[in-house]
Formats: sequence, C-alpha cells, structure tokens
Amino acid sequence: MSNQVDPLRWQESLRPGSVRELFEYLPNLLYFVKDRELRLMGGNRAFVERCGFADESELIGLSDREVFPVELAEKYFQDDRLVIQRGAALTGIVEVFPNRMGEPEWFVTDKIPLFDRDGEVAGLCGIVRSYEGVRAEITPYLQMLPVTEFIKSHYHEKISVDALAKKIGLSVRQFERKFRATYGTSPRKYLQRFRILKACELLVETRSSVTEVALQVGYFDHSALTRQFNAIMGTPPGAYRKRWQKK
Repeated sequence: MSNQVDPLRWQESLRPGSVRELFEYLPNLLYFVKDRELRLMGGNRAFVERCGFADESELIGLSDREVFPVELAEKYFQDDRLVIQRGAALTGIVEVFPNRMGEPEWFVTDKIPLFDRDGEVAGLCGIVRSYEGVRAEITPYLQMLPVTEFIKSHYHEKISVDALAKKIGLSVRQFERKFRATYGTSPRKYLQRFRILKACELLVETRSSVTEVALQVGYFDHSALTRQFNAIMGTPPGAYRKRWQKK
C-alpha cells in the first residue's frame, strides 16, 4: 500500500485563504497582494489599518497612488513593475513606509511574483517589516546572546545559573526573570532541552552507546539521560535512535 502524497492535490483541497490566515498573527509584519495591474487585492489586518481602512474590502481594487503619498507610491510602483516584468522576486528593499501615525518610517520589503496555472505572472505579494519593530523584538534575544552562546559551547559541562547571570551582569533573580520572559522557560530547562537536542544528534549521527552519549552531553550516566530524554522527547533514547538513525 503506497503512502505517497500528492502535495498539489492536497493544496487544492484546502479552503481558499487558509494559509494566508497565518499573516494575521505575525507581529510587526504587513502582508499585501496585488494583481497584474498592480491593484490591491488583499492584505492582512495590520496592512489594512496602516492604509487607513477599517476593513479589507475597502482597499480592494485600489492602486498605491490612491492610498499613499505620490512620492512613496511611485517608488512602490517601480519596484512592483520590475517583479511583474522579470517574474522574479525583489527582496530586502529598504524603503520609507507610513507608520501607524501616518509618518514616514524605514521598513524592509520583500516582493515575489504570483503565477497562474499556465505559468504566467498573475500578480505579486509582499511583506513589509518595520526596522523599529524588528529591533524591539530581537533586543531581548541579543541581550541574552552571551548566555546562549556560552551554553552552546559548554553544554556538556556543569553550568550554574549564577555563572550565567554574571555573563550579562545581572543578579540571579533578575536574570531568571528576564530569561523566562524572553524564552518562556527557565535557564535550567533551556540547558536541559539543549543537551537533549544534542543527544538526539549524536544518537542519529553516531554509533556511540547511550551511556557514551549521556557523558558527551553532560549527564552522569545512562539513567540520567534516559529520564530527561523521556520527559522531553516522550520516548527512550534507544527507541529514538531505532526510529531515526540511517541504516
């Protein structure tokens, strides 16, 4: 019995617009779609509101010149025409786009062509990301970078939370609070999960025994690794290896 899947048939079975719903939940990201004539054919809620409308239906059929200041609209139009003419993506476009207050702000835009079933360019879609929004998003991760880099290099050693806190000049209490706010887990659990992920790699990519793997990733013995592996992966190390290791 074949278990092969036809991805095209599966995609065609989806309710129209199902995948696009993802863009409603991505922070600091605007999503839009245009037809071949460069008329707006849709956008996520953030884009609709940024354009000054209450509902997506209000912008359908409008051109950039009817929505944005002329000097901005002309730049968008030129880039759109290139995507349509070449049938190729334009990515990493750094440009000015109105912020929520209607004031110009720097954004990064990616535009890709959309093709119909005959292979002809039918329009384009794009995403717009705020420089400021992205920076605010990644700042907590950048602050924790010395800690996570240290864990990557020393996960197999004994690591104390106190030592990690000192890496970024915080008290243990401040560090644990900020780490949890950033990663949604404690430093200890982060380290445990990192060790288990490394154990997964070794189980699949090497012939080392489970005991040897345990020692390589910072556990004292086979049972200590097995206990944590079961808790995180939901299966014993041996069973995981049997399922995923290449013959």
